[in-house]
Amino acid sequence: MEKTIKQLKKELKEALEKVNDLKSLNDVRVSFLGKKGKITLLKEQLKELSVANKKTVGKMFNDFREEATNLIAEQEVSLQKEALDKQLLAEKIDITLPASQLKTGSFHPLELINDEIISLFVSMGYDVVRGPEIETDKYNFERLNIPKDHPARDMQDSFYITSKHILRTQTSPIQVRMMEKNYEKGPIRMIAPGKVYRKDDDDATHSHQFMQIEALVIDENISLAHLKGTLEVTMQKLFGGTRNIRFRPSYFPFTEPSLEVDVSCFKCDGVGCAFCKESGWLEVLGAGMVHPTVLQMSGYDNKKYSGFAFGIGIERIAMLKYGINDIREFYQNHWHFLDLFKRIDKEGY
Repeated sequence: MEKTIKQLKKELKEALEKVNDLKSLNDVRVSFLGKKGKITLLKEQLKELSVANKKTVGKMFNDFREEATNLIAEQEVSLQKEALDKQLLAEKIDITLPASQLKTGSFHPLELINDEIISLFVSMGYDVVRGPEIETDKYNFERLNIPKDHPARDMQDSFYITSKHILRTQTSPIQVRMMEKNYEKGPIRMIAPGKVYRKDDDDATHSHQFMQIEALVIDENISLAHLKGTLEVTMQKLFGGTRNIRFRPSYFPFTEPSLEVDVSCFKCDGVGCAFCKESGWLEVLGAGMVHPTVLQMSGYDNKKYSGFAFGIGIERIAMLKYGINDIREFYQNHWHFLDLFKRIDKEGY
């Protein structure tokens, strides 16, 4: 037995000398100290020894097993340190190298315009009101003086979900809901931003989904003069302090009179250029005085109250302000396009 222990010591040392990684060390551990390892099997032979020999050989065996365990543990620590050193060397960072340029994001042009308009109207005391994008026929059409079979429905080809529910074609239903909820039927000053949907074929100037901000003011003695003053402030904020506006007659079922609004060209200051097609004017939005029938359907006394409303197409304003020729650029997420707006902050500079 003593001779066997000495032989195993020699074999263990030789095996450890050949170890060069943690895997091969584990193989040695299993070979000697595993359930069927050489040292483990040797322990079984102790039972066959005489009582007189068991004490001496038993101590020699225990010392050898402890020594084997310690030798393997020491080598494991050494190999782990060596592996860590190699990893650190491989992952070494040269702090003297120049920094690599990280691409940073930018505000989307539609977000810039949207936030600029909202900030302006909030500063003038308007409430920001939002509503559902899935609307009922009642609020999207009927309460806006567009009954069934009205030809104006053809102007807004809609996405119907059911016979009574559609994706809203405008944010005007939010105005109707606001008037309906105003139980006291007092003054209202609000804007309604959001996405709207129409069955348009996508091209350079049309999209089946786009963004609007509609404004509504209701009070006693509201006139076209109030509408014009509000729009002049808005256009001067968006396009420059010297902008003028003009009204042209138009038709919307929910306003009377209805108007198309033009702003003097900010490229040529109204003189005439290729951008405004030599007219000196740019068409920007639709507006008008709230139709008396719309007021009446929402519970307002249309003899006491009047109001104005207008809708701003965010894409339209962004295309004019930033000289963008294709509305699809806003939705294609090309980084080189968005990169153009890195230097423009939330104030539009």
